[in-house]
Amino acid sequence: MNRFNLKTNIIIGLISVVLGIFFSIQYKAVNNDYLEGLFPSQRAIQLENELSNTMAEKENLQEQLEDYEAELRNIKESESKESAVIKSLNDEILKFRVIAGFEDVEGEGVQVAIEDPSAEMDYSGEAGSVIMYNYDLILSMINILNAAGAEAISVNNQRIIAMTEIHLAGNNLNINNVPTAPPFVVKAIGNSDTLEAALNIRYGIVWEMRENYKLQVGIKKFENIMIEKYKDVIKFRYAEPVE
Repeated sequence: MNRFNLKTNIIIGLISVVLGIFFSIQYKAVNNDYLEGLFPSQRAIQLENELSNTMAEKENLQEQLEDYEAELRNIKESESKESAVIKSLNDEILKFRVIAGFEDVEGEGVQVAIEDPSAEMDYSGEAGSVIMYNYDLILSMINILNAAGAEAISVNNQRIIAMTEIHLAGNNLNINNVPTAPPFVVKAIGNSDTLEAALNIRYGIVWEMRENYKLQVGIKKFENIMIEKYKDVIKFRYAEPVE
């Protein structure tokens, strides 16, 4: 039980005690013997004094009750405000985690499939995979998608973030230190029409892939694409926040 609930329970208990005392006083006043061996005039004076004292005590208890109720309202309002602040902070944290690439996301976007030239295609480039030895084309495509407003990008299900590295390692293309190989599937979430237009611009990246490298490139628009989060752990050894 948190401190707010504990304090609330204490105040409710005090209110119950005050009300109990109040009703006990009234009950006692009603059920007492009115005369108790005194003359009527003396008893009347005594009862008047007791009534005056009872009324004064009642007013005091009423004031205490109102004070406890006011404090209870303040506690509830404080809890409500704190809950709103915590929710706002959690929403902000989630937003920045999405921006940084640490949350799975989904939405409208495009998917680009990139394959090496077909066997029948006479291409006089490098031996082996054309796209792997020219992976800078993938980097260019990522930059173009970012410039077109892509909110999340992945290559072969590897989330692209600010710390992503893409480099050739033997017979593999390492992305986020994960070995990958053709065909490469690039996913991007954003306005699908805008992203497709940016890729298909004349003499743009897709035109260059097809015309200069004979790569097989297919673009599809989707109403909903899912892109997984960045799975590695980032450790800062040198960079520190500025106070």
